[in-house]
Amino acid sequence: MKRITLFLSLVLALVAGCNKSDKPKLHHEYDVVVYGATSAGVIAAVQASSMGKSVVLVGPDKHLGGLSSGGLGFTDSGKKEVIGGLSREFYHRVYMHYTRDESWKWQKRDEFGNKGQGTPAIDGDARTMWIFEPHVAEKVFKDFVSEYQIPLFLDEWLDRESGVETANGRIRSIEMLSGKVFSGKMFIDATYEGDLMASAGVSYFVGREANSTYGEKWNGVQTGVLHHNHWFEADISPYVVPGDPNSGVLPLVSTEDPGIKGEGDKRLQAYCYRFCLTDHAENRIPFSKPPGYDPGRYELLARVFDSGWRKVFQKFDRIPNWKTDTNNHGPVSTDFIGANYDYPEASYERRKEILQEHELYQKGLMHYLANDPKVPEEIRTEMNRWGLAADEFVDNGNWPHQIYVREARRMIGDFVTTEHEVLGDRAVPYPVGMGSYTLDSHNVQRYIKPDGFVQNEGDIGVHIKSPYQIAYGSLIPKKEECKNLLVPVCVS
Repeated sequence: MKRITLFLSLVLALVAGCNKSDKPKLHHEYDVVVYGATSAGVIAAVQASSMGKSVVLVGPDKHLGGLSSGGLGFTDSGKKEVIGGLSREFYHRVYMHYTRDESWKWQKRDEFGNKGQGTPAIDGDARTMWIFEPHVAEKVFKDFVSEYQIPLFLDEWLDRESGVETANGRIRSIEMLSGKVFSGKMFIDATYEGDLMASAGVSYFVGREANSTYGEKWNGVQTGVLHHNHWFEADISPYVVPGDPNSGVLPLVSTEDPGIKGEGDKRLQAYCYRFCLTDHAENRIPFSKPPGYDPGRYELLARVFDSGWRKVFQKFDRIPNWKTDTNNHGPVSTDFIGANYDYPEASYERRKEILQEHELYQKGLMHYLANDPKVPEEIRTEMNRWGLAADEFVDNGNWPHQIYVREARRMIGDFVTTEHEVLGDRAVPYPVGMGSYTLDSHNVQRYIKPDGFVQNEGDIGVHIKSPYQIAYGSLIPKKEECKNLLVPVCVS
């Protein structure tokens, strides 16, 4: 279960020592080639540079920082005591930014409060801050890259079909669709999708392994497991005419069999965009009606409201300047359940379609909550106080530039980390990093139970005994597949 803080901390110990465009090929050669300008990619590049290596950061991203600068500012920090090195430096720089009066444009600092995810937002003693605005995170990443003079090539897309040249079990170079070629001694795939890893012929898995694969309990289908508040507490009919299967099934509900508990499948936990919203009128852009909007798409949510549920605003988590990091909450929310199954291995064009589908779903949801008469009046009234923050994502219509790819490909590497290591039941060989967040998955599917009512499946949250170690073997492929690749995001 991936979390941004884990990405930041994993890569600190890793770098020591693993027909296209008709335009002329531009060749660049470095000690270390980092593909993917996510938070993991930036930190890996900085670490390599600080060790005296020549390094380049290249990727399809248009912005630095991935989801850390893409809306997830209410950090899932877990036990912050285990976050060190450049990861901690990131949070220190965030802290220093907010010590300046000019950083509090819309809000006084003493109006902010100090709530974080299981920890105070601002730790004055440690001089760190764990909660931040998207543009602040991006500035920190830009400063890192600038200070270390790291060559940066954004909006460069790997030729996934034939752009990875290998010899004797090592990657020699990678070529972009633009024709640019990057050669290196070591390569790091810091993308959320694992495209370089896959194109290099490294083994991976998409979906959920069966319990029997690694002797686990919390992978595979989890029907009947209801750990969070993101399930249907009331009996709600999924049929167009309530109780009548012959009338058809409502949108957002699958008619497929969910599978047997503990069995594996190819489904993924849901994705969403992490909104940056504000209720500060001077900086607020009201929710607009997206193209193709159909209120009938959200009929299931109307029935949830009819059952008495009202917890729409539970995850409007406050970040500075009267803004939020808004996450999924409840049985029908911002997670577009079931719409991402083909994303990890999809073509670039198909991925763009999936991203647009998610965007339209979430924009439609917010317009629905603010305007539809089936939504309780008190929720409509409150929702109309909110809107997109006008000073965030200004080159993208104030919409996040990065979707929350909670999971995509997972490498099958030299070592496979399982719940046994995370829960502290088995020793970790050659540890190089630490994590401390719970075993956590969002919902994977929405299905019809045998009793004819709708339910969600896949949302789990299993608390761990203590911070756990990350094996070096989970970050590298099997030796027979590739000897000079590190994978700090799509870990094994």
